[in-house]
Amino acid sequence: MSADMLTRTVGGRHHRAVPFTAVEFRDRMWAPRQRVVRERTVPFLYGQMEKIGTIEALDVTSPPGPLAFPYKNNGTSTSVMYWDSDIGKWIESASYTLATHPDPKLSALIDDVVARIAKAQRPDGYFNSFFQRREPGKIWSNLRDWHELYCAGHLIEAAVAHARATGKDNLLGVMTRYVDHIDRIFGPGANQKRGYCGHEEIELALVKLYHLTHEKRHLDLARYFIDERGRQPHYFDIEARERGANPVDFWHKTYEYNQSHLPVREQDRVVGHAVRAMYLYSAMADLASEFEDAGLLQACRRLWADLTGKRLYVTGGLGPAAGNEGFTTDHDLPNETAYAETCAAVGLVFWAHRMALLEGDGRYADVMEQALFNGALSGLSLDGERYFYDNPLASRGNHHRWIWHRCPCCPPNIARLVASLGSYLYSTAPGELAVHLYAEGEARAQVDGVGVRLTQATTYPWDGTVGLRVGPDRPLEFALRLRIPGWCRSARIAVNGETIEVAGIVDRGYAHIKRLWRTGDQVSLALEMRPERVYAHPDVRADQGRVALKRGPIVYCLEATDNAAPVQRLTLPRSATIEARFEPDLLGGCAVLSGAALALQAPSEALYGSRRSETEPASFTAVPYHLWDHRGPGEMAVWLPET
Repeated sequence: MSADMLTRTVGGRHHRAVPFTAVEFRDRMWAPRQRVVRERTVPFLYGQMEKIGTIEALDVTSPPGPLAFPYKNNGTSTSVMYWDSDIGKWIESASYTLATHPDPKLSALIDDVVARIAKAQRPDGYFNSFFQRREPGKIWSNLRDWHELYCAGHLIEAAVAHARATGKDNLLGVMTRYVDHIDRIFGPGANQKRGYCGHEEIELALVKLYHLTHEKRHLDLARYFIDERGRQPHYFDIEARERGANPVDFWHKTYEYNQSHLPVREQDRVVGHAVRAMYLYSAMADLASEFEDAGLLQACRRLWADLTGKRLYVTGGLGPAAGNEGFTTDHDLPNETAYAETCAAVGLVFWAHRMALLEGDGRYADVMEQALFNGALSGLSLDGERYFYDNPLASRGNHHRWIWHRCPCCPPNIARLVASLGSYLYSTAPGELAVHLYAEGEARAQVDGVGVRLTQATTYPWDGTVGLRVGPDRPLEFALRLRIPGWCRSARIAVNGETIEVAGIVDRGYAHIKRLWRTGDQVSLALEMRPERVYAHPDVRADQGRVALKRGPIVYCLEATDNAAPVQRLTLPRSATIEARFEPDLLGGCAVLSGAALALQAPSEALYGSRRSETEPASFTAVPYHLWDHRGPGEMAVWLPET
């Protein structure tokens, strides 16, 4: 997802993300990942959609064949209903790659898909391949369950990305006509439906459309959907009765599932389906900025505190339960059964990025980085063609990435994030240029109308040394804001070789270096990056007496393939030294952690006995969590007992 046109207020200054098209990666981590998404994931996703019938389904005039995936949830929904969203995310991902690496064949393929959508669109602007082809009599009759507005949202995001990347307006034209239709159908008017989608997404998409078109009606429609959510009388009750159903028969039994249990400004607990929640909160942050809405901002702050204080995995994953793909009770963070959907971590990156730009506070960027490097990136294999839907923090060796899924929402979601990642690194404001994430490469930004070239030299996240070269087109005074991550215990900064006292210039997690910058000025940043032990709150029952390992932004895990002793028998002595070393030939090149451990020994073959298990010295090796399950099957654990 590109955030290139998002405007935020930080201490009275409006911050805008530097567009991904102005950022080039030259590192050993993200540059190869973007190449894999471009060369393998994007074509692979199209091939899979063609194989299962997603592309063919756009021909809404042909008779429908057998349903590819049967109905579920007492006959209320099928994943085929969501296929348009997968097409939208594929177009978005492909468009991001086109913006930086033009490809006539890929461009023509997108145009073919767009032509199919345009041909299928009704004269009144409506488009949904499932309902037009299979259930034309049920259009807009079940917003709670059937994802029509959700699918529209992803297609809107695709249209914005495609227009920005290629300059074409073919998909944009289709989607603006669809938005006009939606605007006529939904709203507070006498002849309108006072509804909103059960799966949030269109709200943030409409804000993006507004940033492209500057049509305020798109922004107003997004605000309507946010403001109407959870109001009484409850729209989902009304529409259920209209279609002859009893609202109490809702299969989730509570509207907490889709965050419509209360008006959004009254919500203070993160509940329900995790992906829906993250998309909702992202839109709330957008609108809090656009309308200077203090109520929305306060709600975002309360929800952020609840998520990060009671419901977030150390990996940045979120949503422990499979039953609702989301949240349960305070501090309920099981490891082996963790759901932690990839899409939810991607959504957290979206929300955290918006909050970082809105508030200018590094704690949001810390969580953005945590989710990005761990909970989200784990969903995409190094070859770009295998995926995790759920991301447990422990495995007995039976959890693996899959080629495809009946609900393949995660592959294009992580693909679009990786492809547009450049837009998450930098932002500008009057008199300021901020660096939120570190990666070797180059960015071209505008500060007060003057071009500034910023070059990073670093092997981050494997090392905390960052060299920055600043190159304004002419001498320019501005503040360079460098994020000092919350995990960093000490940092050193020098400008042109002259050391700066860091403590005196850090505000809310960012070091502010204000000076007259000239081409060739160099900044050196040294972030202490030592292996650390992480402990959970004592109310997290699954992690009592256990420890996790982290170095910089990277969370580590132990896999059976690296350890002679069975992972489930290993314990870490509290006093043991943990060493880090870079392995250039392991899993694309990564830093691993190693040290002394103890291995439990069974006193006998008996299942139970009166003698305690003894231990013997052992060693351990830990690899980055996002790289697990790339080698032989076997046990994995993030949290280990500590002795």
